Amino acid sequence: MKVLLVDDDKLVCSSLKIILSADKEIEIIGTCNDGKEAVTLYRRLHPDILLMDIRMDPMSGLEAGERILMDYPDAKILYLTTFLDDDYIIKALHLGAKGYLLKQNYESILPSIKAVSMGQNVFGNEIITKLPNLMGKAGRLKTLAHYGINEREFEIITKIADGLSNKEISETLFLSEGTIRNNISTILEKLSLRDRTQIAIFYYKNIA
Repeated sequence: MKVLLVDDDKLVCSSLKIILSADKEIEIIGTCNDGKEAVTLYRRLHPDILLMDIRMDPMSGLEAGERILMDYPDAKILYLTTFLDDDYIIKALHLGAKGYLLKQNYESILPSIKAVSMGQNVFGNEIITKLPNLMGKAGRLKTLAHYGINEREFEIITKIADGLSNKEISETLFLSEGTIRNNISTILEKLSLRDRTQIAIFYYKNIA
């Protein structure tokens, strides 16, 4: 199978190439060091598996994955990172990545590549234990995105659901009461609600 390696650490790329090339089933057809290069190389080389880091500049692995999957929905992307970050995992799942592994579990990389090539999804044990909570969080984020609710507005919705007054919310978030009132007006408009009580009900029905 043809594998494209992407990592901003050139030493990691070189090491992975040596390790994976030792297996007769794997051919490393290219390596690069950022997401932008990954998109270009993927379009040119059409690898069977894209093994890619997440945190890279100027384009992250998640951004690159999104672009690639828009053009190639069947692309098999396996993320390899040092970060056990909920938002990264959710984004990778949402994009349609076939796997998410931690670099420290290097012994699982080769079997994971083979599993993905056979159509399986692969996630390290650390990720699997987080998946139930992450799926719930992913659902909440999808709901908020649907209504155009940003992070600050979500914080205010949460505080309203907790029963805080405008003054208490302003003190908690270090914002003026006027700013809180303006945000609440925007929230009511976005959610097509009438008052704070309905905001609290919306939270417990759709987000909590």
